Amino acid sequence: MRKKAMLLGLVAAGATLFGADVPAFGAEVDIVTLRDGRSIQAPILKETRQTVWLDLDFDVVAIPRAEIESILRADRAEAGTVQSDRRRLYRIAQSPSERSPREHAKRIGSAVILVSTPRGLGSGFIIREDGFAITNAHVIQGETRIRVTVFEEGEQEFRRLVIDDVEIIAVNNHLDLALIRVKHPDDSPFVTVPVMADDDIEVGEEVFAIGNPLGLERSLSAGVVSTTNRNFEGMTFVQTTAEVNPGNSGGPLFNARGEVIGVINMGALFADGVGFGIPARYLRDFVNNRDAFAYDRNNPNSGHSYKSAPDRQEFGVPDILDDATGEQSR
Repeated sequence: MRKKAMLLGLVAAGATLFGADVPAFGAEVDIVTLRDGRSIQAPILKETRQTVWLDLDFDVVAIPRAEIESILRADRAEAGTVQSDRRRLYRIAQSPSERSPREHAKRIGSAVILVSTPRGLGSGFIIREDGFAITNAHVIQGETRIRVTVFEEGEQEFRRLVIDDVEIIAVNNHLDLALIRVKHPDDSPFVTVPVMADDDIEVGEEVFAIGNPLGLERSLSAGVVSTTNRNFEGMTFVQTTAEVNPGNSGGPLFNARGEVIGVINMGALFADGVGFGIPARYLRDFVNNRDAFAYDRNNPNSGHSYKSAPDRQEFGVPDILDDATGEQSR
């Protein structure tokens, strides 16, 4: 209680220093309102699910999220966000700030889409404003009739936008990635998500997934990175404790900075908290080299597809390895 009182006292002092009409030292500031009604204006330095750090210029204050009623952020552009060039398609963010999954969901949740075909459904996410999006290859495998649902949020309204005009751009069956493109009926730009520019992720790092598990639209699940290099069939995957179910396939796995660090593609049957994502490095390489995996409607199996070897039907020593003496050749 004493620590809480000291904290609120320091915050109150900051609130007095930085009144509602006096932004902190002329900088663009965020307004943090506490549960007791008091507020403080100061730039947010860092955020996690448990704590928000405020810059009071002469000091840094850590405020537990349990004490925060709301956050009104300064009306400024995404710091360091860089739109991709025509070749790269995706965008990256430089020095993005950490935020809670709830706040990220409000900002970029509309970039997560529902991908449906006559055989089933999955998830995906938009990487460029003109409609380029990523999903799993197995979500659209063998299908040409694809429908995408975009969940658009306005200031006071929400709408479900169903788009049938979906083009398959490239498919890599080995990586289980597909690049598609959707066209907005109003030619409006789509909300997009940034892709992590490197592979700087650590075990224990907080992550969250947004998708459509079991058809439950816009579901969010949070967890941590269990390992960064789980090996399956010659590929490494990010393993996470975030809940993953059928329908999450093709959806994004985010870090605390709102960057895509992986593409969800499978979960463990009959096990909770065991999900896997295709690392962002595979995603970047696939998009950058998409011409090698360009989709051909007349040849749906175009591109490289590495099939698994057939299961062995007979066991024992093959006849060709037996010599005349009955001893096995070595």
